[in-house]
Amino acid sequence: MNIHKNARLTPRRREEMALSVIEGGLTKAQAARAYDISQKIVARWVERYKAEGRAGMADRSSRPRHSPNAVDQATIDRIVALRRQRWTGKHIAQEVGVSPATVSRVLKRAGLSRLKDIDPAEPVVRYECAHPGELIHLDIKKLGRFSRIGHRITGDRTGQSNSRGVGWEFVHVCIDDASRIAFSQILPDEKKESAVSFLKAAVAYYEALGITVSRVMTDNGSCYRSKAFARACHGLGLKHIRTRPYTPRTNGKAERFIQTALREWAYAIAYPTSRHRAAYLPIWLHRYNWHRPHGSLKSKPPISRLNLRKDNLLRLHT
Repeated sequence: MNIHKNARLTPRRREEMALSVIEGGLTKAQAARAYDISQKIVARWVERYKAEGRAGMADRSSRPRHSPNAVDQATIDRIVALRRQRWTGKHIAQEVGVSPATVSRVLKRAGLSRLKDIDPAEPVVRYECAHPGELIHLDIKKLGRFSRIGHRITGDRTGQSNSRGVGWEFVHVCIDDASRIAFSQILPDEKKESAVSFLKAAVAYYEALGITVSRVMTDNGSCYRSKAFARACHGLGLKHIRTRPYTPRTNGKAERFIQTALREWAYAIAYPTSRHRAAYLPIWLHRYNWHRPHGSLKSKPPISRLNLRKDNLLRLHT
């Protein structure tokens, strides 16, 4: 039970007050002055304690026991049925003979406020490539630079508006679909030159782990639709596939990795400046790939999917 921060009486105090009156220690007027409430409130809790004891000292719902003007079930069923025929709220109100506000409340309770709620939800299709390198996901996250501890820690936004010249930095991320091994760099922009540079660096990183990349998936950002990015994919022998518009779940592994990075790296520590945050990224990436248990990998780190031999493990684990 949530007690209002300014509440004068908690259940224990109500019981204490009621007993002081019932046992003759205080009159209702004296109890009202002692507990800084009205005599009417004192009388209410005294009578409730007499009737129900300690159990009656808890708060009750303010919902009335009876609602004679409530919409009957037949009307509710008709409103829902008309909504499933894609009628608008006002049209339903005219047809059924109730107010648009009543229709809105009924539809909200039925989960049909939006027309798109009528259609059944598309089933979630989860996929995972069989071997590392078959598909890598690329994405970009824009982060604000800062020259002192940010407002997420201090709550003070003074002087931290990026319109005042602080600027932005762009976290390019890449994650392997099969192993979940991730690679990331902070670059000054999200233009085609940066996207191409990051793609080449990512492919080189995976090659250092013995992974040969064959396909790359991106969203429909302008840098990924550029001819320069297409030429880079061709030169690296990669097949480039893009997500359907407005379907971020297709690239869900990259989206999820960004969420994890924000929570465990970008906003996890009170960095003095954004340069300190950038310097910590490689350290956090190493922990993510080599040590952090991954939920979709049966609580094993991503590097476990490579089945490295002991000598390779020691050579790569630096």
